[in-house]
Amino acid sequence: MIVGGFVRDQILGIESKDIDCEVYGVPDVDTLIEWLSLYGDVNAVGASFGVLKLTIDDVDFDISLPRRENKQGQGHKGFIVEPDPTMTPREAAQRRDFTMNAMALDPVSGELFDFFGGRQDLEHGILRHTSEAFSEDPLRVLRGFQFCGRFSMTATDETLDLCFDLVDEVDFLALERVWTEWEKWAIKSERPFHGLRFLRMSDWLGLYPELFNLQGVEQCPDHHPEGNAWVHTLCVVEAMHLLCERERITDEDRVVLMFAALLHDVGKVGTTEFNEGKGHITSYGHDQAGGPLAASFLGSIGAPKAIIERVVPLVMNHMRHINYHTGGKPCAKHARRLARDLHPATVQEWAFLVEADHSGRPPLPGGLPDAAAELLRIADEVAVRDAAPKSPLMGRHLIEMRMTPGVEFGVILKAADEAFVEGEFQTVDEGKAWVTQTENAK
Repeated sequence: MIVGGFVRDQILGIESKDIDCEVYGVPDVDTLIEWLSLYGDVNAVGASFGVLKLTIDDVDFDISLPRRENKQGQGHKGFIVEPDPTMTPREAAQRRDFTMNAMALDPVSGELFDFFGGRQDLEHGILRHTSEAFSEDPLRVLRGFQFCGRFSMTATDETLDLCFDLVDEVDFLALERVWTEWEKWAIKSERPFHGLRFLRMSDWLGLYPELFNLQGVEQCPDHHPEGNAWVHTLCVVEAMHLLCERERITDEDRVVLMFAALLHDVGKVGTTEFNEGKGHITSYGHDQAGGPLAASFLGSIGAPKAIIERVVPLVMNHMRHINYHTGGKPCAKHARRLARDLHPATVQEWAFLVEADHSGRPPLPGGLPDAAAELLRIADEVAVRDAAPKSPLMGRHLIEMRMTPGVEFGVILKAADEAFVEGEFQTVDEGKAWVTQTENAK
């Protein structure tokens, strides 16, 4: 039988590269290895659990015997797994997480085995646990989270109740497994807000205070008619998804932008107040305050360092264009400063976040604000749209000036980088002149 996600994706008309098969009626793993070896290369790394990898013409198959899982401890790893060739397809399907993943397909006859109504649930956008065995593995809650986002699904009340009962087991999950589910939400979601809504309805949102606390943050209705900061965040992640589709942004770049959208306003929790002078709610400084909170959240879900280093500066600088709404005009040094402060993220990524933020305030019109568009144009003009500014002055140029290499070189070049950002010189010759003037002034 072909089982799991491949069957689900075939019904949805989605291409799937993962092909999982369960083989029934084979007495033991050694016999299965012997038979599979007739067709391709067999990797027996998971043989003790009855799981093998078969490669035929560069196509990989996961081949397994049906197996029983007995819960012996907490978390995702607290199982004793044993192959059991006597199990029926129905018994094997019953241990799967959700009904849509519990279907099996006979590749010879084409017959679909759907013991628990998975196809109907899938067609109606219903996420339903297959059996009470769901409660044995808390990772299934996070799988449900990303499935809701990917397939625009809503969980049943009974499934949500089981998720609620698993909240206390989250600490037993390996961070790398937690990150895998969050990453899938960011990359694969068609309606990301469905996943976030699932977290709230299952009480798992409370595990992430940076997000949970946004629900109580009111916003000025003139600027945010859509509602509080949590509602705004849902709108922004939806806008970012559409933007990524429009720009064909995938993989790590998409992950960075989706998490920047998710976390861009977490700093509002500690900075929002009713401003008597303005006569309305303000959140001054929430962009800068959001940086540490974004880093904390990303660390709690196991995000790689490279992701954190790009998301945090986007969060901390997503309001930079606001300075030019009330007067003044951005210029080259402003664009270079922005590119410097965003690194290793880019001005282009910043512009995508600003656009998603501006578009996440229905029914107000969206798009990229004029001041942000002007900063983006200037950044392109001075070649910092996709990279941080870099002074043309290098150590060899200082040697050409008959300066002696040493620790002082690093100090001079760092100061030169800053002077370049501020527009004090542009070329190597201008840089040398700047160094001479600076050194003479000491």
